[in-house]
Amino acid sequence: MSALLRSVFLFLGLVAAASRPSSCVAFDDSTSGLSRPNIVWVVVEDMSDHFGCYGETTIKTPNVDRLAAEGVLFQNAFVTAPVCSTCRSALITGMYQTTIGAHHHRSGRGIVKLQLPTGVRPVPVLFKEAGYWVSNGYEEILNLARPGTKARKPRPAKTDYNFEYASTLYDDPDWKGRAKGQPFFAQIQLRGGKGRTLDTPNPISPDKVQLPPYYPDDPVIKDDWAKYLNSVMNTDIAVGKLFARLKRDGDLKNTFIFFITDHGISHARGKQFVYEEGMKIPLIIHGPGLNAGQKRDDLVLQIDLAATSLALAGIGIPAHLESVDLFAEDYSPRKFVVSARDRCDETVDRLRGIRTARYKYIRNFLHERPYLQPNAYKDNKDILKAMRRLYAAGKLNLAQSLIMRTLRPKEELFDLKNDPLELNNLAGSLEHRRILGEHRAMLEDWIQKTGDKGMQNEPEEVFDSDMRVYLDKIRKRDRRRFEEISRNIALMKEWAAAGK
Repeated sequence: MSALLRSVFLFLGLVAAASRPSSCVAFDDSTSGLSRPNIVWVVVEDMSDHFGCYGETTIKTPNVDRLAAEGVLFQNAFVTAPVCSTCRSALITGMYQTTIGAHHHRSGRGIVKLQLPTGVRPVPVLFKEAGYWVSNGYEEILNLARPGTKARKPRPAKTDYNFEYASTLYDDPDWKGRAKGQPFFAQIQLRGGKGRTLDTPNPISPDKVQLPPYYPDDPVIKDDWAKYLNSVMNTDIAVGKLFARLKRDGDLKNTFIFFITDHGISHARGKQFVYEEGMKIPLIIHGPGLNAGQKRDDLVLQIDLAATSLALAGIGIPAHLESVDLFAEDYSPRKFVVSARDRCDETVDRLRGIRTARYKYIRNFLHERPYLQPNAYKDNKDILKAMRRLYAAGKLNLAQSLIMRTLRPKEELFDLKNDPLELNNLAGSLEHRRILGEHRAMLEDWIQKTGDKGMQNEPEEVFDSDMRVYLDKIRKRDRRRFEEISRNIALMKEWAAAGK
C-alpha cells in the first residue's frame, strides 16, 4: 500500500471518529494502528433462535454460544418482514420495507422496476464512501485452504433486494482483496434452514425431537424438524470457521460480528406469518468494548444493524433511517416493533403484527381468506402436505387446527406472558378491550407515520410484471408447478374482484 493511500485511509478514520454520532462502545486494534473496526454481518436463512444460548437443549451450538458469552445477546429481536427479500431489503437500507415500497416478496423482478426513494441509499454504499472494503459472500469464503492447496474462487452471494441497485454495490464476495490496513464491511450469507443436509458429525434423529404443541407428533414433521436442527448445527460450524479465519488473519480483536437470521423457521406458523415463530429471530453482537455476556430484553429490529454498524464505524447516520443505534449514549428502547407480511410470490396477503413487551396484536386485513392460502412454495413442502392430510382425517387437535382455518378473525391479541405460543386469541375478551384498543391505535398511528405503502393494493400491471418472470422461470423446469402457480394467480385475481 502506498504512503499516500495509507494517509488517505488514516485521514478518513480520523474524520469518521470525529463525526461519530452516538455510539459509546470503545474499540482498538494495536496490530493495524487504525481506529476503525471491521464490521461483519452473518445473515442466516430460514432459522429461529434454536441455539443453546437461547435455551435450546436438543443440540449443542458451542460457537454461537461463544458469540453470546463474549458479546451481547438480544432476547427480543424481530424482523420487519417474515420472508427473505422484504426483510433483506429493509436490512440493507435501515428502513421498513413498507416505507420504501419493497414490501412484496420478490417484487421488481419484471419490466416494472422499483427505485429507492430519493435520498435512501443502501448501507454498503455508505461504508464504501467512508473508505471501507465492502463484500458479500457465501460460507465458502470461510473454508480455509489447506497448506499447498488453492482455495475455490468464491461466488457473489445472495442479495434478494426488491429494488434496483448498482452492480458495483459490493467490491467482491471476499474481503481478502482489500488494501493493507483497510477496514472491511462484510456480509456472510449462510443457507441455514434451507441447507438441511446431514453434514453434522452427530446428526439428530427424529425421535429426539420435541415439537411445539401446535404441530402434530407426526413422523414427517418430526423428520423435517430434525433436519432443521441439523442445519442449526451446520450454522454453528460455520460460525466456528469465521472465528478461525478472523483469528488467523489477525482481525478478530478489531471486528464486530452481528449474527442474525432473515426470519424464523420455514414452517406452517413460521415463515410468512407474524406469529413469534415467523418474526422472532436471534441477534448477537460480538466485538471489542462490549459488555461480555450481557443479555438485553429491549425490543429491537433487524434494521437496527444499519445505524449500530454505522455508528461503530464512525460513519454518520442519515437522518431518514428508521434504524436506531443500539449502543447510543442517548438510546431509548422501542415501545413496540412491527412486522408486516404482504404478497409472497403469487399469494396476495396483508398482515400487520405489532409486538409490545407483553402483547402481540395482529391485524388480518384479508380476513375472509384462509390462513394457508394457496401458495406453491409452501404447499409443496412435505410438512404442509402432512398437516393437510391429518386435518382432513380429523387428527389435529384445536391448537394444531388453528392455522388450518378457512377464515381468519379480523384481529388477534395474545398475552405473551401467559400464552407465549399465541394460541388463545383475546381480541373478543371484554377484560382486554382497553389493551386491544391501545394496540390497534398504535398500529394505525404507525401506518400513518411511516407511510405504509402496503395499505394500497398492488396495481395489476405490477403484479403481472412480477408473475410473468416467476412463471417463465418455473415453466422451463417444472410444468406441473407452472400450472399450479397459474391457477393460484387466477384465484388471487378472482378473490380480489370479489372484494375478498
